[in-house]
Amino acid sequence: MKDYKIKTYKEAIQVIEEVGLLPLAPLVPEFPALNTITAPESWHSDTEFDPWIWRTRFAVEGVAGYGKFMKKKSVLISRALLPYFKAVLGSYETVEERFQKGNVSREALAVYRIISEAGVIDTRELRTIAGLRDKEHKKVFDNALLELQGAMDIVISGIKERINAEGEKNGWSSTSFETYDSWASRNKIEALAVEKEKAREYLLYHFQEVASENAVKKLKKILGE
Repeated sequence: MKDYKIKTYKEAIQVIEEVGLLPLAPLVPEFPALNTITAPESWHSDTEFDPWIWRTRFAVEGVAGYGKFMKKKSVLISRALLPYFKAVLGSYETVEERFQKGNVSREALAVYRIISEAGVIDTRELRTIAGLRDKEHKKVFDNALLELQGAMDIVISGIKERINAEGEKNGWSSTSFETYDSWASRNKIEALAVEKEKAREYLLYHFQEVASENAVKKLKKILGE
């Protein structure tokens, strides 16, 4: 596999398009991650070379799907592979249907309904509307988001800056969420009518072409053997 070393956002796009999957931090052995192919000093530099800024820019510009889709870790998935990952990690049943079968938590269902109705909503507002703003509810809220991202029901679609009364940035920005279907439709990524196993085979064939044997073994486990 190529030993990628990049400096610019444009180069990062090329890596995502070539490899198809780019975790923010190491997730698969002998496989690139955004923080291993960029210089440590670039992170949180608040410059055009800052990968921390790029991570949401990919989603905002429709370059890649972004979210904690795999092993509860943040990953970027190329437009070309995204529908295949959706077929493998997601479900053809709606969130409501899975809830009725006991496969989705009540909190995840409530959070999904709010995101679906809002279109795009930032974390602070989402927690407030969901009634999970109190400190003791943080874990419940976080778990609901992880549950929905793990099934690719929702994606991170950008960030919302915290602005003070003077119109200046003030404090940490807040992650914004959107349903997968809404984000994909908005960015003209078509849904695939493909069986889960066929989608899995397609992904593994792709990774066999671009990654090492060890990397593919790990990806097989993540994608479900």
